[in-house]
Amino acid sequence: QVQLVESGGGLVQPGGSLRLSCAASGFPLDRYAVQWFRQAPGKEREGVSCISSDKSKIYYADDVKGRFTISRDNAKNTVYLQMNGLKAEDSAVYSCATEPWCYYGEYDYEGRGTQVTVSA
Repeated sequence: QVQLVESGGGLVQPGGSLRLSCAASGFPLDRYAVQWFRQAPGKEREGVSCISSDKSKIYYADDVKGRFTISRDNAKNTVYLQMNGLKAEDSAVYSCATEPWCYYGEYDYEGRGTQVTVSA
């Protein structure tokens, strides 16, 4: 079955950390760039970070720079998003999507997302 599945979300206190995973099955993830998105209630989806297929290009949104780290293990067909120093405003549904290169804008595969809630 061809799918992209996110995991690792949950409830965490401000200042805490989570590591999200974006796992592909049924297709080789190493052919694609992978972008992480998030969408909070009542807000538009926004790009958080993107990593190229060969890891040579990495991008972050300004408000997560220095706190989030994207990485990929092509042998495991998985992309990760390490999130440290979490803030209440980071609460959202986080999802991942594949594209030919970062910010191409058309997505071959998209996951359903995982909820991240940052609250005391």
